Amino acid sequence: MPRRGLRRSVRLFRVFLLEQSEPDVFYSALAHDSRDLLAEWVELDGASLVDVGAGPADFARVFRGAGARYVPLDHDPTVASVRDGGVVGDASRLPLADGSVDVVFSSNVWEHVRDPRGVADEMLRVTRPGGVVLLSYTNWLSPWGGHETSPWHWLGGERAVRRYARRHGHPPKNRVGETLHRVSVADGLRWARASGAEVLVARPRYLPDAARHLLRVPGLREVLTWNLLLVLRRR
Repeated sequence: MPRRGLRRSVRLFRVFLLEQSEPDVFYSALAHDSRDLLAEWVELDGASLVDVGAGPADFARVFRGAGARYVPLDHDPTVASVRDGGVVGDASRLPLADGSVDVVFSSNVWEHVRDPRGVADEMLRVTRPGGVVLLSYTNWLSPWGGHETSPWHWLGGERAVRRYARRHGHPPKNRVGETLHRVSVADGLRWARASGAEVLVARPRYLPDAARHLLRVPGLREVLTWNLLLVLRRR
């Protein structure tokens, strides 16, 4: 397995700063990194891959470039990748048969759904035995937990939303309790351990590999993890 060190983390954090100004650069880098993460555990060439909560077309381009039979799925029919041969559907009731998919991929969706555990159960349900689920999400207490209202969400999600609206003249896209929810690292770890699947990876997604030890420290892990990565293999 490749070792992910500080250089990768610095590179990713640099492109994160370009999310608003140069989104193509940001999403292309994230898509390539996602492909590399999955390729450690599954042969993508020829694999059926469903992207739950799909977004920019960069992911479609990168995963299809690796040979995957990529299907983007989102509740919003206007999402770029969904307009190009995707599926409109609800993540809490995936319109897929049990055990019908080789790989389920979901990046930064869990914090936007009201029932994250139910959504994760659905992802595992549609994965075939031996198939892989990659789930990553931004936990609420991380420095980016409030998304565009960060880091003011540490003083309260509702207060952060009001501050953003005052400064920008319009409400943020991500509103706590509506389109953004308070999920923790502990929530994801509890779900993974109770899922019945084999947990292949549980570590901070964007930090060096050594940072996986943070997950052993309750409290500290909620602030320093930034984004939790879980990779599971269905038994």
